[in-house]
Amino acid sequence: MNMQVRHPSLEALYREVDNFIPKREKLRPPRIGISSNRKDGLSCIAETYVQSVLKTGGAPVLIPAITDIESLTAIIDGIDGLLMSGGGDINPLYVGEEPIPQLQDVDTFHDEYELILLRLAANRQLPIMGICRGHQLINVAFGGSIYQDIHSQHEARLLKHSQTLSHEYASHSVRITDPASRLFEILNKEPDVLVNSFHHQAVKEVAPEFKETATAPDGINEAMEHPEKEIFSVQWHPEAMAANGDELMLELFKHHVEAARLFKEAKRIHSRNVILDSHTDTPMIFPDRFNLGEKEGGKVNLPLMEEGMVDAAIMVAYIPQGKRDDESLRQATDFAMNRLHEIHRQMEINRGKMNIAHTPQEVWVTKAADKKAIMLGVENGYAIGKDIKNIARFKELGVSYITLCHNGSNDICNSARGEAEWGGLSPFGKEVVAEMNRLGILVDLSHAAESTFYDVLETSTQPVIASHSSARALCDHPRNLTDDQLKTLAARQGVVQVCLYKGFINEEAEKASLSDAIRHITHIVDLIGINHVGIGSDFDGDGELIGCRASNELINITVRLLKEGYSENDIAKIWGGNLLRVMSRVQSAYNG
Repeated sequence: MNMQVRHPSLEALYREVDNFIPKREKLRPPRIGISSNRKDGLSCIAETYVQSVLKTGGAPVLIPAITDIESLTAIIDGIDGLLMSGGGDINPLYVGEEPIPQLQDVDTFHDEYELILLRLAANRQLPIMGICRGHQLINVAFGGSIYQDIHSQHEARLLKHSQTLSHEYASHSVRITDPASRLFEILNKEPDVLVNSFHHQAVKEVAPEFKETATAPDGINEAMEHPEKEIFSVQWHPEAMAANGDELMLELFKHHVEAARLFKEAKRIHSRNVILDSHTDTPMIFPDRFNLGEKEGGKVNLPLMEEGMVDAAIMVAYIPQGKRDDESLRQATDFAMNRLHEIHRQMEINRGKMNIAHTPQEVWVTKAADKKAIMLGVENGYAIGKDIKNIARFKELGVSYITLCHNGSNDICNSARGEAEWGGLSPFGKEVVAEMNRLGILVDLSHAAESTFYDVLETSTQPVIASHSSARALCDHPRNLTDDQLKTLAARQGVVQVCLYKGFINEEAEKASLSDAIRHITHIVDLIGINHVGIGSDFDGDGELIGCRASNELINITVRLLKEGYSENDIAKIWGGNLLRVMSRVQSAYNG
């Protein structure tokens, strides 16, 4: 092991410590939390885990075996990656099974501790690596199953998986089953790898969304990974081999430490810049007693924003397109007002946690006060009815943008969906755009027909936005913007916010993923420049992708952008800087 030996001199030791000058936080090694084993009342771990992390540039942190959630949360918030170590059997009650006779000793307290740890880390999107028991526990935590004992429960003729060899020696081979996997890349594209093996429990059915990446010659699962998140695990013990000079096994730890370094940088970027999601439909799911300060089933709330280090969200009063008689229009306006008032009620019951922000400056002030900023929007100009004075009423409640239409034409314009009625903007629609310009409210062209899009750009005296739209060149959907529309929007100093709705990201909607969203962002950046793109999740309006399903997972976008080579300045622009710049310009036109 690479352990420095010093002569026992207190004076020399203190001199070395006192003269040490640490690197700036950005350059310090990422902190890798290692889950403890429990033995004879001790929280302990084999030193090979520690040495493998040290050798690959990480700072190992041993996490004690405790089940106090508040304390474990504080620990998780202070690390950048999690390593789930090996150990004893898992209590089968956690997978809804009764114990079989071949089950060995279990430690339910240990299971509870590690499951809490995993859940906290997964909620915060930490990179996670699992080893042996850690591999099995990750599978259980994400909904997979395990064999309590492979020798009595598996039908195949098995290898000797419980070896008596010293841990640093290989005992059998594994085959990489997925050449498109992260594991195949990490292991230098070696199809067959020699490993060690010390287990009698094993992964049975791989957890949903995860994919198997390696098996032993007898078919026993040996590795798995999440296709979009930085979570992977192996059944063998690479730490014993890596700490004793196995360069291939060391690659596993290099990958994990590098993933933690990127996550650490993503957290730093989120702490220094406003992270804003430009479109959420959360008010649509408000029941009478809904509380944004609690996790109550939605994809956007204050705790989830805290976990994802998201500073601000624009919550919209969404109104589906309905009839356009006087009574229906009045009801649409009243409904929008009710949703907006409900967001104001949320501020009253969460005053210490959130603030309704009207301007970009207020967003920054709210972040500085360690609160979440909620901005307001209206989705569907149907809520305006035929009374242009309603726009000023929305302005008084703090509305920052109005989406001119939804699915179907209204009295303002043609929609991207449904029958064309006006050939673009209606005469009333032109008045609406002019009034929004006057009042400093952003005109939002998401959902608008192409004819409406170009009519608005001719009519508006101010830049406009698309609060949640993606690139039609990558996903041919009428809700997305063509390359010509994107170029025209940028030429008028507007901004498009990439939407995370799966049907707008991938034509095979059920396959839509975080990787697809990154492709949309990069396509738009390459086409019109970094100053004209942002992100509007459409969460709580059915927006979600594999790898990014709620506010707490938005930091995964930042990590992926860092991998693609985007700078902090680029990412700050994408995560709100561009939209807030346009908003400031439009609001500055209002002097009322």
